[in-house]
Amino acid sequence: MNRKQFLLSSASSAAIAFAPAITFGKSVDQKPPALNLALASYTLRTLKLDDVIKTLIRLGIKAVAFKSMHMPLEASAEDLKAIGDKVRAAGIDLYGAGVIYMKTQQEVENAFVYASAAGLKTIVGVPNHDFLPLVNDLVKKHNIKLAIHNHGPGDDLYHSPNDVWAKIKDLDKRIGLCIDVGHVIRIKEDPIPMIAKYKDRLYDLHIKDVNKSEEDGTPVEFGRGVIDIPGIIKALKKINYSNYVAIEYEKDGDDPIPGLAESVGYLRGIIKTS
Repeated sequence: MNRKQFLLSSASSAAIAFAPAITFGKSVDQKPPALNLALASYTLRTLKLDDVIKTLIRLGIKAVAFKSMHMPLEASAEDLKAIGDKVRAAGIDLYGAGVIYMKTQQEVENAFVYASAAGLKTIVGVPNHDFLPLVNDLVKKHNIKLAIHNHGPGDDLYHSPNDVWAKIKDLDKRIGLCIDVGHVIRIKEDPIPMIAKYKDRLYDLHIKDVNKSEEDGTPVEFGRGVIDIPGIIKALKKINYSNYVAIEYEKDGDDPIPGLAESVGYLRGIIKTS
């Protein structure tokens, strides 16, 4: 569905919504499955923490996964708790953090201590293959999920979600995937069947749009690129996906809010009409 078709569809949906209701026999609940929107805070990487909170409130986004510029990896346990308390007091679920790279044993251990201190449910991370046994032990110890993030072109560890699955399928079920649909498209794969294939271990999803399905594809506002966002939303609804759909709008790092707001509005429209 292109933008013109989407706008026509939205207009038609609005007209139907105001038409008189006609029911025959038992009423049918047509409410679509709820999808929980969140923000990957790298989107707002040039903003301070207080401005991130204000932006989330302004856009009606009630969950966030923090990147380290908003919740430093080296912060003390007291500071991490204070950050978590501040965000949650604003009515926002600080559910996760990432992407966190884990290239040494110390970095793996620190990531779980950090997440525990901040009260997180999920780490979005990239552990080196050698440390997956340690990760397996730590998800059990802390009862925190690890969602491994694919980075597409140039990523020798987890080029594709298929590479993630090959490494984790026999590990603790708290180790799963964060599918980044933009990076999947840039390696000319399709994220839609992956959503169904890995549904039982899909713990986060980074949603975005890019201008072309090539290695050098770059971020654009949602609906202006080549990613089948309506298809992704339908796939998530079909599996009754209950974890977060994290918006990662990477364009315009110095002035992200206009493009982010456009993308949030587009995505909400797709969710309502898909």
